[in-house]
Amino acid sequence: MCIGERPPTQSQRDDYSFARMRSRDADEHAAHLSGWNQTYEQLTPGPFEGFLCEALFAGIQLFRETTNQSVHELGSGRPGAYMFGVPIGLQGEGYFDGRPVGLDSVLVLRDRRHLDFRAPAPLDLVGLSIPIDALRGYALEIDQRDVDDDLRGVSVASPAPERVRRLRAFLLLALESICGHPQKLQHPVTRRALEQAVYRSIVDTFAVAADESVPAPGPTRGHALVSRAQEYMREHVDEPLSVEDLCRELRVSRRTLQYGFHEVLRLNPVAYLRALRLNGVRRALRAPVAGTTVQDVAARWGFWHLSHFACDYRRMFGELPSETLHRADCG
Repeated sequence: MCIGERPPTQSQRDDYSFARMRSRDADEHAAHLSGWNQTYEQLTPGPFEGFLCEALFAGIQLFRETTNQSVHELGSGRPGAYMFGVPIGLQGEGYFDGRPVGLDSVLVLRDRRHLDFRAPAPLDLVGLSIPIDALRGYALEIDQRDVDDDLRGVSVASPAPERVRRLRAFLLLALESICGHPQKLQHPVTRRALEQAVYRSIVDTFAVAADESVPAPGPTRGHALVSRAQEYMREHVDEPLSVEDLCRELRVSRRTLQYGFHEVLRLNPVAYLRALRLNGVRRALRAPVAGTTVQDVAARWGFWHLSHFACDYRRMFGELPSETLHRADCG
């Protein structure tokens, strides 16, 4: 389901856009974020609910995203842009690029770099995407700073908490102002003022004095292991993999593998593989070809016991697989 608000004329749409969208499916929600190439794997059971509020203007993307289930976000961000994310509400710890994420963390993604985010449930996050060249030019001209130096190698930043709070408050204020009256973006002066304020907020956040800086955490030891395991699982998702198979392939003990998955994804390897396959089934059922049946799709993804599969599917997504297929067939 998508509920959108957009400017009434084409010329205005060329200059800016604004939309609110609600989703009942993780992949549908992922597709709503303009310009991103990403997939959401739902990790925790229950009906998915997502909300996205997005404003686009002057090459800038400002959005707020909420999800009620833990998801593993994979893919890449907007090309030619720096992307920043600031948690608003966080229950439990997330992982971004193998690094733990807390309430006062700032997530940083550049251009087409790989997106790897295990988002906790629930998640409430305000995000920002800025053209790299524009941000670089602003920082050099106004502050004589090299923003690329400030952000080089950073994926989870830890500025002083007060700076993070100011950035979060500013982004929320800007988005709430647009949400209350989207038509204000039709005015070039308003767009220009917002653009400059956005650039200033990012430069101020990362222009950290030496005595304020907090070392950015590195990837956890389990992240590299889990990444290798995930890659192997995806390459062999249609095979009857076991934990023993993974241990042999990765040359680690069962305990090490279990610990790594729990640390990074809060799931054991078997549960993650089941979630991976269930998400694959759901995508196939939501985009069926002629003659598609639940039994065939389930079998193709390695589920040989149909009643157990149906229970697992309903527990994960809040509906039977036949209901997903029926809704897709009905358009």
